[in-house]
Amino acid sequence: MADLTQEQWKAQLENDGDAFILDVRTDAEVAEGIIPESNQIDIYKGQGFLQELEELDKSKNYYIYCRSGNRSGQACSIMNQLGFENTYNLVGGFNDWNGEVTNN
Repeated sequence: MADLTQEQWKAQLENDGDAFILDVRTDAEVAEGIIPESNQIDIYKGQGFLQELEELDKSKNYYIYCRSGNRSGQACSIMNQLGFENTYNLVGGFNDWNGEVTNN
């Protein structure tokens, strides 16, 4: 797991052909907007969250964010324990995001 600033996140993501952007926020939070090309799995789903993670390709690079960077950090740790090797946490989360946003 690595914590990335917005600048690091954007630069790394641009050059990553194996990137998967994961939004771990709730449906209500996602309704406020998402980072383009994000896939949402709500971390509060508990066992459902783990089940959905297990369906993902563990060889990809996962760029994970939440509202503030807290839950996404937890998600990175969980994913690492499940065998995902490359997880990147967006420091400051969606609250501090100043890049493009789309409505889901």
